[in-house]
Amino acid sequence: MSVGTWLHTKLHGQKVGEDSYGNTYYKSNRMRFGNREERWVVYTGEPEASKVPPEWHAWLHHTTDAPLEAPKRAWIKPHEVNLTGTDAAYLPPGHDQRGGVRAPATGDYQAWSPDKK
Repeated sequence: MSVGTWLHTKLHGQKVGEDSYGNTYYKSNRMRFGNREERWVVYTGEPEASKVPPEWHAWLHHTTDAPLEAPKRAWIKPHEVNLTGTDAAYLPPGHDQRGGVRAPATGDYQAWSPDKK
C-alpha cells in the first residue's frame, strides 16, 4: 500500500469488512462523486483485482449497498493468480517462446473461399 493510500485510509476510511483472501474494504466518512460514498479495497499481499470476490465487487461498484453472501457451490474453484505476463504464463504448443514449432496440420482443414457456395 502506498503512503497516500495509507494516509487516506487512516483519515477518511471506515472499515466495512474483509473477504476470505484477507483483503480489507473501506468506505469514506464523507460523500463524494455525485453524492455517493467513496469505496476502496486494501489488498493483502500483491494487489490483484481478480482477488476481489463477486459480492465485494458488486459493493465496490455501488451495485449493492451491502456485500451479499455468495452461495457456496461445489463447482466454485479457489482463486488462482493470473499469471499472464509472467514467466509462468501459459504458452500453447507452437508459441514463439516455446520454440515456435507446431504440430503438422492433419489435412482436415479446408479454407473458406468466397467463390465456393
